[in-house]
Amino acid sequence: MNQRTRWKILPPAPDEYIKASGLPPVIAQLLYNRGVKLGEIDAFLAADRRLEGNPFLLPDISQAVSRVYKAVLSREKIAVYGDFDVDGVAATAILVEGLSWLGAEAIMYIPDRLSEGHGLKRAALEKLRAQGASLVITVDCGITDLEEVKQAQKTGMDMIITDHHIPLGSLPQAIAVIDPRREDSAYPYPDLAGAGVVFKFLQALFRRDRKEEWLAGFLDLIALATVTDLVTILGENRYLVKEGLRELNNTSRVGIQEMVKLAGLEVGELDGEDVSWVLGPRLNAAGRMENASTSYRLLTTQSAEEARLLAMELEERNAERQQLTSEVLSRAKERLAAKLHLPVLIDGDESYSVGVIGLVAGKLVDEFYKPSIIVSLGPELCQGSCRSIPEFNIVSVLAECRGLLTAFGGHPLAAGFTVPRENFPQLAERVTKIAMERLGRLGLRPEIVIDAELPLSTFSGEAFSLIQKLAPFGQGNPQPTFLTRRVEVIECRNFGNQGEWLRLKLKQGNVTWQAVDFEPRKTKEENPPYIDVVYNLEKSHWNGEEVVSLNIRDFAPAGPR
Repeated sequence: MNQRTRWKILPPAPDEYIKASGLPPVIAQLLYNRGVKLGEIDAFLAADRRLEGNPFLLPDISQAVSRVYKAVLSREKIAVYGDFDVDGVAATAILVEGLSWLGAEAIMYIPDRLSEGHGLKRAALEKLRAQGASLVITVDCGITDLEEVKQAQKTGMDMIITDHHIPLGSLPQAIAVIDPRREDSAYPYPDLAGAGVVFKFLQALFRRDRKEEWLAGFLDLIALATVTDLVTILGENRYLVKEGLRELNNTSRVGIQEMVKLAGLEVGELDGEDVSWVLGPRLNAAGRMENASTSYRLLTTQSAEEARLLAMELEERNAERQQLTSEVLSRAKERLAAKLHLPVLIDGDESYSVGVIGLVAGKLVDEFYKPSIIVSLGPELCQGSCRSIPEFNIVSVLAECRGLLTAFGGHPLAAGFTVPRENFPQLAERVTKIAMERLGRLGLRPEIVIDAELPLSTFSGEAFSLIQKLAPFGQGNPQPTFLTRRVEVIECRNFGNQGEWLRLKLKQGNVTWQAVDFEPRKTKEENPPYIDVVYNLEKSHWNGEEVVSLNIRDFAPAGPR
């Protein structure tokens, strides 16, 4: 059997770095791999307020603060215009609550994914104007909506943009455009989530009132948004997520408490993995299947009974989302079967629900390691969702095709667009041509980046506890990954509903470890007696006890001794 992935072993840290760090070699190596300089080690490991950025370094922040205080003093109605994913919903909740603490009258608007899509819409802005809003503050959106902002300003509504997406060549003509990704931004941490940008905005607003300590109560929402939105967990995000997980584990929000309980988790024991794989998908399910207002109400309600009902509703929506994703994925794979030789997978159909096309595209990337674009075809306009691989910046490819598109935006690995139906065949043809030029000769295979090649004996004693000091893990600071060569498989059995997973006992010298492999593999009879194994360390339950075990990422037959 061959390994599924390419293994990239990072170079060893220089001896002088390891010695100067004063840390065990494996920890020093992990820090070196993550680009942590010697003078930054203490702050990285502590993940404390030393990592915080000054909010007044954000572009246009002073203009925004002044305009909000003017609105508060003159009793203007402020509208917060959000987005329907976890980041957008959390950011909306944070800003509405924060503005109300200032004494502002704040109303919220979260667009409908199915009928409106991402970004500002003129009809929605007109509705807010009719409700008496004279100031609109966007969260997690707006940076590319130049015409909509211009029109709103013409009708007498002032606009403040807060966003974290990459701007176009021009900025919206708003009172203030707060985005750490602006080319002229002096802010040291450009990778904040949308909720993170809003949090910094509130820090600037509350600094005048000396009430910044109130803001700690928002950190649970910041953690949910930052982890789920897959921004890098480095710099200030590291501090925000660490403190946010602490706040999440002590949350007073009854909606989160009910959601955690129904998901079979426990407040007090939540970590980043629980946010990524359990809580985030549930909060996202509302916006995918119906309307994200359910998630907003869950995060903001103070009624225990309403919290229970909303958490149950999210549980149902999540189950529906899983079923629908499975159905669309199955249909897409059938239709793409004859196109798997192409370097990019593109498929569109009238039956594809806008709410799950991004999830389906992501699953295709996971399975085939090719950029994937899934499109929900409408009578006139089509909505597409893209997921990509590091070798193919999908948002820059969309920028090259912008003449065919009505709108687009996103990140290098995940983006979305709207395209007139008549332009969709030409778009698919052009993207395929670009992919053939850039990916055609690369021999694509997913790559696992390995922190170090070490014997199993390295991880006895306190090693696991020391490695956990690098948490919280996520984008930019992944779970440490190790390679150990020539490990003896002394026990191996299949488990799972269809016996598709493996549970192993591995031995090297006088050290024995339990291991699990959740990737579909060959049966235990087909596996070699000695393997080279790539893995993460994790805590798991084994025969009723909590133990540290190996979570296998890949393995291959060991070479000769």
